[in-house]
Amino acid sequence: MIMATGKVICVGLGPGDPDLMSVRADRLVRTARHVAYFRKAGHPGQARQIVEGRLDPQAIEYPMEYPVTTEIPFDSPEYRSLLAGFYDTWAARLADLAKAQEVVVLCEGDPFFYGSFMHLHARLQGRAAVEVVPGITGMSGCWTATGIPITWGDDVLTVLTATLPEAELAARARGTDALVVMKIGRNLPKLRRALQAAGRLEQAWIVERGTMPGQRVQRLAEADDVTPYFSIVIVHGQGRRP
Repeated sequence: MIMATGKVICVGLGPGDPDLMSVRADRLVRTARHVAYFRKAGHPGQARQIVEGRLDPQAIEYPMEYPVTTEIPFDSPEYRSLLAGFYDTWAARLADLAKAQEVVVLCEGDPFFYGSFMHLHARLQGRAAVEVVPGITGMSGCWTATGIPITWGDDVLTVLTATLPEAELAARARGTDALVVMKIGRNLPKLRRALQAAGRLEQAWIVERGTMPGQRVQRLAEADDVTPYFSIVIVHGQGRRP
């Protein structure tokens, strides 16, 4: 049984533009007294930057700094061990804080769509009351930035992560109508090859920093100088239309 007067509230902040936060998310952010957010050590954190100027000056902040990001392979035992310990520690801290007050956790996009909060959510079950406020996804912001509908009629949309093996990326890209590829990072060259093999490279767009300052929208085949971390690749469906 959860014996607490507070709770953990994860707030989806949307794709990056503060104006795309929901009314509920904005209200919770502005009234929060305890605010936690993920960030890489030495960096302000994207979620924290989205709410700049919106937090109460008296709010207590809890930067949750990843012990590792891209320094070692994500599928290595060391990576998994470090991240598991990180999430265990912060779940315990948040559960303890939630015994007496509400703690708002900031999350880019939608918390339940590839969000880091999911790992805390699983660990908080039975330990604290948890509420999740959905947000506009990063991919929604990116396909809207292209000015082209992502799906038509009965198009099938597939969402992939570029961390998949090259052959699987190619097979799935070949077998769908519309495509979104997340988590690009250092996998961009592999993704290009996979889309080329699937015959989809000429249809692909890459959106960097969608809805954020410095947004750039290009055809992937023509894109050279790309910052892949805040990038999503889009292939639009061409299905049934009236």
